[in-house]
Amino acid sequence: MKSTYSEPHMRRRKTHPLIWFAAIICTIIAIAVIVVGIVVFIGYLVLHPRVPVMSVMDAHLDLFQYDLAGLLETQITIILNMKNGNQRAHASFSDTSLILSFDGVEIAKLVALPFDVSKNSSLNFHYVVQSNPIPLDPNLQELVDVSLKKDDVKFGLKGSSRARWRVGPLGSVKFWCHLDCQLRFHILNGSYVPSSRCSSKAK
Repeated sequence: MKSTYSEPHMRRRKTHPLIWFAAIICTIIAIAVIVVGIVVFIGYLVLHPRVPVMSVMDAHLDLFQYDLAGLLETQITIILNMKNGNQRAHASFSDTSLILSFDGVEIAKLVALPFDVSKNSSLNFHYVVQSNPIPLDPNLQELVDVSLKKDDVKFGLKGSSRARWRVGPLGSVKFWCHLDCQLRFHILNGSYVPSSRCSSKAK
């Protein structure tokens, strides 16, 4: 005798309207994000914005005096250039701060209040940095002696500035301009030896 078996009838549960509503909202948001991303990418390719650059335009060693007591006095003039290469947007700089040092010993801090640079333009800042007498340990005294003999001395300059500018209708773009280089001088005449490395890199 054959027996038959039938599966119990499974009732289909209806999807709650709130779940459908949430799914529709998520889909709309996802599509909007994709569209905005495409617009920003195309706008970037069209406008091709340039990152503002911070660099040392020129410098001069005004004073480099070392006495028998192991004290060093120095004065340096630094011309810092802030360049905005964007032809369609003004750039704003803020949080500009750099440290001038001699073999790791901090000499001075260079700062600037927030400022703007017009489109496709640049702005120079003149800093005259005069140090207080710097006591040198034996290692630094030896370094100064070698520098005097070679007529060649190096100072470190490290810091950053925050750049912001508007890229048409795409909104605001922000970058940190970082500067980390060595300022090299001839001691006898105070002349500056230019370096291509004394220019910022955006991060």
